Amino acid sequence: MIRDQALLRALLEAIERFVREQLVPAEQAVDEADEIPPEIVQGMKDLGLCGMSIPQEYGGLGLTTEEEVLATIALCHASPAFRSLIGTTVGIGSQGILMDGTAEQKERFLPALAGGETLASFALTEPEAGSDAASLRTSARRVEDAQGAHYLINGTKRYITNAPYAGLFTVMARTGEAGSGAKGVTAFIVDGGTPGISFGKRDRKMGQKGSHTCDVMFDEVKVPVDRIIGGEAGKGQGFRTAMKVLDKGRLTIAAVCVGAAERMLNDALRYAMERRQFGQPIAQFQLVQAMLADSRTEIYAARSMLIDAARRRDEGERIATQAACCKLFASEMCGRVADRAVQIFGGAGYVADSGIERFYRDVRLFRIFEGTSQIQQLVIARNMLREANHG
Repeated sequence: MIRDQALLRALLEAIERFVREQLVPAEQAVDEADEIPPEIVQGMKDLGLCGMSIPQEYGGLGLTTEEEVLATIALCHASPAFRSLIGTTVGIGSQGILMDGTAEQKERFLPALAGGETLASFALTEPEAGSDAASLRTSARRVEDAQGAHYLINGTKRYITNAPYAGLFTVMARTGEAGSGAKGVTAFIVDGGTPGISFGKRDRKMGQKGSHTCDVMFDEVKVPVDRIIGGEAGKGQGFRTAMKVLDKGRLTIAAVCVGAAERMLNDALRYAMERRQFGQPIAQFQLVQAMLADSRTEIYAARSMLIDAARRRDEGERIATQAACCKLFASEMCGRVADRAVQIFGGAGYVADSGIERFYRDVRLFRIFEGTSQIQQLVIARNMLREANHG
């Protein structure tokens, strides 16, 4: 749902200019240094990108899902590492509070997230709980002392984006008995500087350099009762919150995939028109044209699916199945486009100077995080069976 075409167009033009003038020229340096320059981070904050999905009453841009998807596609015409820095804050790092938080929690935490004063992380994955998120072992036990009731969190989270510099964590921890599965999980809002939190070394990743992940360890981390998302009435509801957050996040990742694929295809098309072999541009060869055409078709299909799902969400529909479809198709599509782009570039695509080699590494992650392709298939099929049985 687009509420104001003129305002959206102005935002998209500002993002496109920022991508063209600031992000694309910095891509190679960021990949080599594994750091995003502070001025670029500040530029993203100044554009309001940390608050895209946060309502205006809390200082955000208050974009609809469709508007946010379009803005994300535009931003991801540059290296996805840039989006990752602010995307976790505007996405899974804040959405739990926005969707299920109390009025007091929203008033307290969302303004700082919207302005980029605080960066957020979403702590769900663990060493033994990845795709099987309901089996998480991080525990939170309720304690009462002279200072009142609170929870003590113990456990380790893995591959947590933004963790080295996050000021706020949404932490999923087990408040139910061992073996209680999804029903025993509670979502907590935890300040990054709380005593008892420590961090592992930064993960050395295949791609997405400049976007940092690491283990986060919780050792008797004291969290007040009012930091349970939804208040203490929300105890045991954390897994449902996490799944709602991930439904929205899957649309965002699909948008990242579409943006990256559009960038790779544009670069491949430009190269094919410039690179000459056998006396003519390689773009004139039909087998190269086939790779270009297949890529364009698949990007169009992914974009269309995504816009449809975003509009359905804006209209209040439950879109768990559609979100999984979008994430599955778009991430697999992006990988195919990356492979074709390297093929079109030939030897130049295998060396770092072209940028395609970097994108090839960067986009491989999309088929893994926020639910692997195989998990998306299970989600889709199980939802289909559930609907058929209830029909």
